[in-house]
Formats: sequence, structure tokens, C-alpha cells
Amino acid sequence: MASVTYDKASLTYPGADRPSVDAMDLEITDGEFLVLVGPSGCGKSTSLRMLAGLEDVSDGTIYIGDKDVTHLPPKDRDIAMVFQNYALYPHMTVAENMGFSLKISGISKEERATRVREAAKLLDLEDYLDRKPKLLSGGQRQRVAMGRAIVRQPQVFCMDEPLSNLDAKLRVSTRTQIASLQRRLGVTTVYVTHDQVEAMTMGDRVAVLKDGILQQCDTPRYLYDHPTNVFVAGFIGSPAMNLITAPLTEEGARVGDVVVPLQRSVLQQLKEAAATDVTFGFRPESVHVKGAEGDGLRVVVNVVEELGSDAYLYGNLVGRAAEAEGVPNVIIARADPRNPPEKGQEVTLTVRPEEEHVFFTSTGLRISP
Repeated sequence: MASVTYDKASLTYPGADRPSVDAMDLEITDGEFLVLVGPSGCGKSTSLRMLAGLEDVSDGTIYIGDKDVTHLPPKDRDIAMVFQNYALYPHMTVAENMGFSLKISGISKEERATRVREAAKLLDLEDYLDRKPKLLSGGQRQRVAMGRAIVRQPQVFCMDEPLSNLDAKLRVSTRTQIASLQRRLGVTTVYVTHDQVEAMTMGDRVAVLKDGILQQCDTPRYLYDHPTNVFVAGFIGSPAMNLITAPLTEEGARVGDVVVPLQRSVLQQLKEAAATDVTFGFRPESVHVKGAEGDGLRVVVNVVEELGSDAYLYGNLVGRAAEAEGVPNVIIARADPRNPPEKGQEVTLTVRPEEEHVFFTSTGLRISP
């Protein structure tokens, strides 16, 4: 096992007007499970392929342990790749697929068989070793692809959206198996996904990318509680954080008909930046939902999403001028699942002060008290 370091690593494709990955600085510790997440086209798969040697680095350096692998061919990097489409040989059995890389590396037949049996036991594939891939389910094929990586005993696992071809229920169970297996093996793992729920439930740390630029890399809990900017705040969390651009007053931010007080230190930073408005954010679970007669943000409920253990209301903020295109802000709030509000009902929301998030509207950066 080994650590992985991106040292200002960049990749610009020929003819492109900007880098696909722009000066990435990232250190992944030995044995860590790090997840790269972001919207389509943000550079997460490209970053992984740079590490694997499948894409050429334009600038900067990539290390595996203390070894500079920036310009080494993939076969010399001691990594194992798990792809989105499994990439299994249809004419080979499960055992042959899992042991093929060892065969071309010159590993003896006895050693290959031992490693394949050990991996099959870990992955509960012992009863399928003589089957062809076409006779397996999607989840079983994915476990074979994992087994093929495990038998190589690499320093680093690289996983490129390995669960995207599975149905929703199977994804949940398989991601748990992968995370558990990685902890048992202790192999440094870099995992790419566009699903932020998957990222938050699997990773020791999560690195959020946008337009090829690393926005923030922290533990799932820290990312959720302390997003560094508006993009991370809106991307991490399901349902998403409520983000409202609000004009400033002497006391705070005017949201709807209500002035939400802001801390004095926050107001001072806004004053020094000559800001006239602010981006105010709060999570759906950070509010108290009361009837129309209460004090707080007034919201007319459009839809109630009942999920059994939770209920979320989606509504429009009352008393605030509509956006330029005529669409009012949509507010999401968690309600009492046993007694949710009704469609068309007006409710008031009060945000818990300790769970407010404030950002500069001009830069999108978080304002720390």
C-alpha cells in the first residue's frame, strides 16, 4: 500500500481553451478511501485516469508513495482499475477473468489459483468460478471485476463509477460491500462517482470538483457542516441546501418579509467588502415548521414529499420579489412525517441560528464568524 499525491497536476487536451484538470493539489494517505465527486464534465474521471496512466499529465507531478509516476506506463504503476462497464472477457470463466492479469505477469498456476480462491471467498463468488460472465447478474459481474483487482495485490485501487450500471437497490448494498471490503484490505482507494450520496456514505474523505478545479476536500461531516463555497453547499446534501440571495440591512439579511439577524463579525466582513446583498443558506432539517400564525419565513406549500421516516415540503417564499425570470425561490424544509402540512397551506419557518450558512454573493465564498 502507499499514499497518492497530486502536486499541481494539470491536463489540457489539445485544442481545449481551458484545462480539464487544473493544478490539482491533493494528498491521499496510505489506506485511505477517497472519493472524487462532482457534476458531469468536472474532471473527476480524468483525474483518476491521470493517476492510472491512461491520460498524459500536461503539468505538475503525481506520486504513488515516494515514486514519481507522472510519465510511467500504466503497467509500472502498481495500480488496479475497476471500470464502469466491468470489462470482463465473455469467453473466459470467472476464475480465468480474475486470474488473467496474473497469468500475463508470469505468476505460476498454483499461485494464481490460490489468489483467485482467496478473492472469491472475500467476495462470495466461490460458487461462480466456473461460470461465464453472461450467466451472472450485474452485481455479480461487478464483484468479479473487484476480484480481478484484488488478486493483483496492488498499492492503489482506482474505481471509475463502478456502480452506475446497477439498479438503485443493488447500488446501496454493493457500495456497503465495497466500503467494508476496502477497510478489511486496507488498500489506498480512489473512487469516482457523480452521486453525492454515494460519496458521503463511502469515503473517508470526499473531494469535490467543479470545472477541473478542486473546491474542497474534507470528511463527509465537515463538508456538510462547513462548505467552503456556494457550489459545495448546494452540491453536498440531499435534499440540497436552501440558498437565497438577500439584500442586506443594518441588522442582517432580508429574506421575504423577515430580517434574519447575522452575527456582528459577519456583518463587519460584509461591510468591509462593500456588499449590498448576501447569499443566505440553511439545510432543510435546520428549521422549525410552524403554522401560518407563527413568526418567521412565510412559505406556501406546493408539494409534500412523504418518505415514511421523513417528510419534506417544497414551497414558495412569500413576500419576496420574484426573480428576473418571474420564478420565486423554492424552499425545502423537513416537516413532521406524522403530521405534515397540506398542499396550498401557508407555514412559517424559523432557522436555527447555529445552523445558518452565509456566503459572499460576489465570490460565493463562505463567511466564517
